[in-house]
Amino acid sequence: MSEQKNNKAARALPVVNARIYPKGGLDVLSRDEVARLKDASSGGMHDLLRRCALAVLTSGSASDDPRAAQELYPDFDIQVLQQDRGVRIDLHNAPAMAFVDGEIIRGIAELLFAVVRDLAYTAIELGPEYAADLESSAGLTNAVFGLLRNARLLQPADPNLVVCWGGHSIGRDEYQYTKNVGYELGLRGLDICTGCGPGAMKGPMKGATIAHAKQRKRRMRYIGITEPGIIAAESPNPIVNHLVIMPDIEKRLEAFVRLGHGIIVFPGGVGTAEEILYLLGILLREENADRPFPFILTGPTASAPYFEQIDQFIRLTLGEAAASRYEIIIADPERVAKQMIAGIRKVREHRIAQKDSFFFNWGMHIPFDMQQPFVPTHDAMASLDLHHGRKPQDLAADLRRAFSGIVAGNVKEDGMRRVEEHGPFQIHGDTDIMQALDALLQAFVEQRRMKISGQYKPCYQVVA
Repeated sequence: MSEQKNNKAARALPVVNARIYPKGGLDVLSRDEVARLKDASSGGMHDLLRRCALAVLTSGSASDDPRAAQELYPDFDIQVLQQDRGVRIDLHNAPAMAFVDGEIIRGIAELLFAVVRDLAYTAIELGPEYAADLESSAGLTNAVFGLLRNARLLQPADPNLVVCWGGHSIGRDEYQYTKNVGYELGLRGLDICTGCGPGAMKGPMKGATIAHAKQRKRRMRYIGITEPGIIAAESPNPIVNHLVIMPDIEKRLEAFVRLGHGIIVFPGGVGTAEEILYLLGILLREENADRPFPFILTGPTASAPYFEQIDQFIRLTLGEAAASRYEIIIADPERVAKQMIAGIRKVREHRIAQKDSFFFNWGMHIPFDMQQPFVPTHDAMASLDLHHGRKPQDLAADLRRAFSGIVAGNVKEDGMRRVEEHGPFQIHGDTDIMQALDALLQAFVEQRRMKISGQYKPCYQVVA
């Protein structure tokens, strides 16, 4: 017992109690919204608020274990209180790393306010009483639009937003390359949107900050789009100045596509593969065949084999048509930026011709089944139809779900718990697809793309 107490004491970190008065949109929260944020019952959101707030207050953490922050700060709590003149946020036993001389760091405070704002909006606008509004594709897209508008991300300006995808667990050379690409994008006036975490999600923003400073750009957007299951494992990096928390991974993915004007993919792991397959599942649809959307896969010279393996997997499973929708550029950040600029010009021309919005891609068709949240239970993972003979876009959607389940088993608390209780997820399919999938996943493990630290124990079994 004494040893356990000593270990707990050794893990104890400095904490702070604080009272914060948000400025801006948070001063108009309704009493109903505040009540739901305070409610710790099964229908309330207090536990979710606590976990997301703790992730923001530990921004910059190198861990990708969603339980780590909760174990380090077990007594942390947050209370949102409605006052006559606005909202008050009380923090109890908050990480001292979020404060300087007793004052919360301004950027962290802004991200904390974003957490409260988005969870309050979700509690009301996407609550059970509005479930009927989410039973159609148009209704779900409207929900994504509402969340982004509430976060003040929809700005009527020329297309200039590049979404950057890539892994949180990448090597130093790959990270430097993402910074170099971000620098070239920033020199050309492009803003950056990522999944908000470390690694390839931070590098492009860091590179762009220097370029934006050189160009004296005054209104820079470094947008981070996350969701509750991810944010605890991938805390926002310090450069993010616009954070939005979508309710689930499907709405997060749709937000990337609706908000961005082009996508760049850096080396990553299963989460990055999930994103690639999601986008291909959309671009391969007949309704989107003529819609320009620049899609570039890029990395340093050492990452060429990684992209070759990704490319081979896509050609085997989805065919040459899928491979024609993206371009692979190796070790040439300047060319990446120039190709993206050229692609975004085509996007602008197409949007004008179609009378579509610059700030929200209404015209991209996303089918209802791809918008439905996929809950990676063992039965759901085993039931995925990973066989030849299907339409490429449908196979891409199920492959995306397979990778999504592995992401959950790796870094999401609910998925990790399912694997601990029932063993690894089993993934079934045609022999050649399973062999290619197993080889790809094994390469991710060997290249340490699954986890930042610790020995990786697979949460999956591939069964031919």
